[in-house]
Order: sequence, then C-alpha cells, then structure tokens
Amino acid sequence: MNASTALRNTRLPRWLLPALWPTHAGEPVLADLTLDAGRISAVRPAAPGPALVGHWDLQGAPVLPGLVDAHTHIDKTFTLPRIGEVQPGLLGAIDAMMADRLHWTPADVHARASRALEWAWAAGCVHLRTHVDWWEPDTTPVAWSVMAALAAEWKGRIQLEQVSLIKLTLFQDLAQARRLARQVAATGPHALLGAFVHTSNWDGQALRHVFIAAGEAGLDVDIHVDEELNPKAQGLATTATILRETGFKGRVVCGHSCALAAQPESQALATLDAVAQVPITLVSLPITNLLLQDAVTGRTPRQRGITLVKEARARGIPVLLASDNVQDPFCRVGSYDPVEALGAAVLAAQLDHPFDVWSESLCRRDWLQRGPAAAASLVGAAADLVIFTGTDAWGWPSRSSQRVVLRSGVPIPSLPERQFA
Repeated sequence: MNASTALRNTRLPRWLLPALWPTHAGEPVLADLTLDAGRISAVRPAAPGPALVGHWDLQGAPVLPGLVDAHTHIDKTFTLPRIGEVQPGLLGAIDAMMADRLHWTPADVHARASRALEWAWAAGCVHLRTHVDWWEPDTTPVAWSVMAALAAEWKGRIQLEQVSLIKLTLFQDLAQARRLARQVAATGPHALLGAFVHTSNWDGQALRHVFIAAGEAGLDVDIHVDEELNPKAQGLATTATILRETGFKGRVVCGHSCALAAQPESQALATLDAVAQVPITLVSLPITNLLLQDAVTGRTPRQRGITLVKEARARGIPVLLASDNVQDPFCRVGSYDPVEALGAAVLAAQLDHPFDVWSESLCRRDWLQRGPAAAASLVGAAADLVIFTGTDAWGWPSRSSQRVVLRSGVPIPSLPERQFA
C-alpha cells in the first residue's frame, strides 16, 4: 500500500476532537484527514462523495495517534523460557529475576530488548519507556548501557527512554543518592531517575533524597510505588507531600499504586486529592498487577490488582496504561501492545467508553513530560497513526489486533509470523 494524501471517513476518539465537533445521533461525525509531506495538515468533518485518487476511505474504522508504552521492562523480557518454577507474587518474581540476572550479557540483553522494540514498532508505538534494574550503588548494570545504545539505534522510529530502577535503600545516604543521580544524568536527556518504593524497604527520608538528588541533577523521576495490596503502604501519599514541600520542578511518574485499592476509601481519595495538586502522572499496569497481586498457589485471587484509575481521572490526574512486564517471571503474557493493557483494564476496572475516553491513556506522551499538558490535536503532527481495520468504536478494543500502522503516512510491513513463535 502506498502513501495516501488523505484518510477519509476516519473515526477519531472524542478526546482528540475539538469541543464544537459536530455529532450525529449522539456520535461524533467521521473525519477526513489531509496529509502533506508525512504530516497531518488538516482535520475536517467528513465530506460526502467518492474517494479521489490517493485517498483512502476508512469507512468509519477507529484511528488513534501513535501509541505510548509508558512503563515496560525490556531488560527482563523474554527470559521466561529459561526460568524454572517461580513463587507466586511480586517478591517471588523478584527472586527469580535476580537469579537470572547473574547470567546477563550485553548481547543477551540487546537481542531480547531489540525483539521487544520490534513488537512495539509493529503495534504502533512511537514512545516507549523502560525501567532497568540497578541494584548495586557503585556498578552500572549491564543493561543500562545497552538501553542507551538502543535509544540511539531506534531514534526516529521509537523514542526510547530509560529509568534507573534502584532499590530505595540505596538512597538512604544523600551523598550516594547524588552520585547515582549524576550517573543517570550523564547518560543523556532520555534517562530518568527511578526507585522501587515498597513497604518491604520503606524509608521516607530515602524517598526525599530521591527528589533532592534528582532536582540537583535536573532529572525527572519515575518510581515504582506501592505495588502491593497492603493498606499501610504510604509511598504515593509521601511522594505528594515531598513534592508539595520541596516544590520539585520536574515531572514525576508513579507506576502501580495498587495499595490505593486496599485502603479505606477516605484515605485513598485524600491521597488522590493531594496527587492532583502536584506534577504527578499515574501509570497503571493492569495485566501484570492482576497476575501478581493477591497471588497464592492453588487459590483464586479475591482482590483486583489495579489502582483507582476512575477516581484519579475524575480529579484531573493524568493516567496512562502500559504493558509493564512481558514474558518474564513477573508476567508470562503480553505483547508490547498498549491496547492489550487497556483491554485488561476495561474488564478489571469496568471502564466505560474505552475508545472515546480511555484510549487517551495510550497516546498522551506529553503526560510524561514537564510542563502543562498540550491541547490534544492531530493538526501539524506527524502522520504516525494506528488504523484498527477489524473493529469499530463500539466494540474496540476487541479485534484490535487487526490494524494498519502508518509512519509519516506510509504503512509499515507487519512482522513475519516467526517473530511471534
């Protein structure tokens, strides 16, 4: 298929349309997109009449901008075949991964992570953020330099960011926290400081050091926080307090925050009220957290491992949904397709209007960046689009695997089937 000069009769989500966009029978009218030199020059209500040469009539197929996978672990990915029995739950998966990590080499990490990026590319991702395990204070992990190399290799195709996933105890000494932040900052502008914040390693002062060190190094922060169903977890609430007290200038992303679902509602909502006042984006990882939380061998889980996404969105907190782990001890499934994560969230969190409302949580790369969010618009953007040819806006994300991915208005080839074997 060649490049088109226009995409006719596209179904865009409501969040991407201007406020005064016309409707018919309560639904947004279809849109015509004009493409010029690989960019979108105009978006107008669809005009009647036959398609012209170079125009592609999508007949109402849902269309989204390029996807963002805001939280992944491509250093760990595809290790599942070589790992034996794994004890249920998050800590059991960590133990299994620590044992496998002893055998990692740059070539091994590069091969597995490259395959992950190929899958993300085929799914329609334009931006992917990966966390990289960093467990020793004085030794840069083997995967860290590999990710920096991959960021350069994939430049222009996928914007790859890397986050140092450092256990919180390594930030207890402020001088050491500063050294870690400087190491991360030296990697380049695509690197962020991160930490693993959990009741098993809780230290409020160490968490404060994360933000002091990041602020001094000019880094944004992305932390794993309260990835558990322990109502005593206080990582997210403390993060909001620290940001309010310190006036931290960077963007903060908090992944997981599952403990909100286990806390008394008044406490959880008070935490979200505080989060709404500071520059925090929440990322929910429904597939992995449904597998890891309340996990006991031989027993059906009683609790859902997902944070309070509806309540957060109602407060104006940016909420993204992402893949997290793929085919490793933490999660044996996954495909680096953020739409798959949304499909799990639709069921687990009972989300209404997945296409018109919640698809925004797969596309807003500006929610990962400093400064206020921009008004959502396709005009002037690169024609990096995902066209869901096998479904409609009512059934989406069902049958969403049938898609055409455009890069600068040109369809990319699908991966050969052997890539998925």
